[in-house]
Amino acid sequence: MVGNEQGVLRCDENTAKLLRRKSKAEYPVGEYKGIRYRLILIEANESDDLLNECVERWGLRRLLAAADDEEMYGLLSRASQIATWHANHRFCPRCATVLTPHKDDLALECVSCRLVQYPRISPCIIVLVRNGERCLLAHAAHFDEKRYSTLAGFIEAGETAEAAVAREVMEEVGIKVGNVTYHCSQSWPFPHSLMLGYFADYEAGDIVPDGVEILDAQWFDQNTLPSIPPSFTIARKLIDHFFAELAD
Repeated sequence: MVGNEQGVLRCDENTAKLLRRKSKAEYPVGEYKGIRYRLILIEANESDDLLNECVERWGLRRLLAAADDEEMYGLLSRASQIATWHANHRFCPRCATVLTPHKDDLALECVSCRLVQYPRISPCIIVLVRNGERCLLAHAAHFDEKRYSTLAGFIEAGETAEAAVAREVMEEVGIKVGNVTYHCSQSWPFPHSLMLGYFADYEAGDIVPDGVEILDAQWFDQNTLPSIPPSFTIARKLIDHFFAELAD
């Protein structure tokens, strides 16, 4: 992974040469099947011939979809977020000095004013609204033509996650919800979100998409589901869990 680029390194002699270059920074990203992995950030750019010979470029979504299990997904997510953070936080926001890796922590430190910058994490809610045997799915403006998913949004300063659920649902589709219950979470590296997954029950109102972020939203039962997110996503986990509970 170089800068904000994601790719798969080929295992050959050129790759060995690439990895022998001096690294800008190295960070531990975790253990998988007994092997400890590190993120190595090296100096390179898109015109680097050696890099282009070694790397097959993949989009991040393709990389995550190819992950064998949750542990591998976690490693890829962590590596991507650290690489993005390192690339986007080169200078101290207080005095503009170049930041350097902290000697002990997963952080960047300013040698002039000693400000320490940790990887950015942006908390978000993601919610499946239930209405009997149906759930609410929405088509966002940035989705593929036929894709529908759960509602989601960033938690604002001073706001609880539960309050964010109610606010986001009202803002995006105009309905009131209650019985907000936490289900699960997922690190989401687009680019640095922590998704907090909730269920909520429909209480009142007619669906009115905001027309900006959400272009369409409808109630769906299990037999009328549209194209939904892939299995590795938290949105899909919420949808699958909802219908699995109905089947029990």
